[in-house]
Amino acid sequence: MRWSDLLRMSISSLRRRKLRTFLTVLGVVIGTASIVVMISLGLGLQQSMYEEVEQNGGTTSLTVTGKTGDGMMMSYSYGTDGNMEEESQKYITDEVVEELKGLKHVKSANPVLNVSALALKGRYIGYLDLYGMTPEELEARNIELEPGGRLPDPDSAELELVFGNAVLTNFYEESTGRGYWETGEMPDIDLKTDQLFLILDQDAYYSAQEPVSSGPTEGGDGSGTEVSSPKAPKKYVVHACGVVAGGMEAYNANSYYVFCDIDKLRSFLQKEFRGRAIPGQPATRSGKPYSQFVYSSASVQADDMENVEELANTIRSMGYNVSTNIEYINSMKKQFAMVQGVLGGIGAVSLFVAAIGIANTMMMSIYERTKEIGVMKVIGCSLRNIREMFLLEAGFIGFMGGVAGNILSFIMSAVINILVSGESMGVGGSLSYIPLWLVLTSMGFAVLVGMAAGYFPALRAMKLSPLAAIRNE
Repeated sequence: MRWSDLLRMSISSLRRRKLRTFLTVLGVVIGTASIVVMISLGLGLQQSMYEEVEQNGGTTSLTVTGKTGDGMMMSYSYGTDGNMEEESQKYITDEVVEELKGLKHVKSANPVLNVSALALKGRYIGYLDLYGMTPEELEARNIELEPGGRLPDPDSAELELVFGNAVLTNFYEESTGRGYWETGEMPDIDLKTDQLFLILDQDAYYSAQEPVSSGPTEGGDGSGTEVSSPKAPKKYVVHACGVVAGGMEAYNANSYYVFCDIDKLRSFLQKEFRGRAIPGQPATRSGKPYSQFVYSSASVQADDMENVEELANTIRSMGYNVSTNIEYINSMKKQFAMVQGVLGGIGAVSLFVAAIGIANTMMMSIYERTKEIGVMKVIGCSLRNIREMFLLEAGFIGFMGGVAGNILSFIMSAVINILVSGESMGVGGSLSYIPLWLVLTSMGFAVLVGMAAGYFPALRAMKLSPLAAIRNE
């Protein structure tokens, strides 16, 4: 018997029992959709991780930070002449950056300066997470900007800023302390066009907001007191040269950061804190600034992904802390594998239940077609053909369920990405991601499950006695 004849007979048998076939296929649809959607959630998170890594230098990026004994405070010891001597500490300075550039397998090395600042606009005040970077590092970060935006000009006399698309959520009304997270309303600020007042010395700003008493006034009965306020810090007028692309719901690795030129930021900090230690910079126990300017970290690019681990070990041997995107990816892959295993297992339970339904349907089909099977054997149909016919029926149920299940999966994935995506889950892009290989694998798995479920009913059909089958009523 030809395969086309077997397929025609199998489809005809399924069409004669439409309701039963529909319910059996429905079970496969639910099982397939459950597996695909569950796994797609893990794949979506993994895809977001890869996109975030690309925005942070890619797989060849290394972040180098210094080592200190007690935070950012320098340790000191007394020499024989009674003067304090600096103990050896590991900080990221200009000399260290140049040393990193000279290492084998290093493509580039640039300093990164991270400071916290305040921004004022009308009745609003907000916290800024400022990142000063070189023009080369900003280019390598691949920051996608809104139309008309550009990266900071290092030759500009002003401190030009690139605002993340979600920075406005860090602003709130200074009088009430209520902002976006309390009211759900965005501050009345246009980062593209509005000028802001930047405050680098936060301690001085808050101290100036609280008047302090300086003692009794002269003259009179001495009952009065003179009230004075500390000197307010300087307010720098700044504006945006660009805003990261995407609305409030489009989360990415740059959404909450503010970028600027590192040399310009360093110049402003040294001017603001002249004679004092800059916040985040190492200082003596008396509060005096360290002799060299210290950066928050250094961003190093390896010449090849294969050399990242060797380069990281070399830098660690120099006494510095190193983190790489490769290490981050490997760590997250293990977590995602666990998540996908759990989610896939939950979906597999549904498909297992569907397999039981297929087996039940095929067994019922055998009981109803006992005489038909007997006639087929009498007229010379081989046992192999009978087995193949029932396996084809079961496989066709799995195929129809797999196709419909994948269609349902795409619909559910689209709904998930619309309702639950982006900033609400702390990830960028789509929360659910269905690649082509997952579609093909799920359909093949559905067919395989269907044929496996129909295997034992097919064996039972093969073992039926032709004479007993013909006499069966």
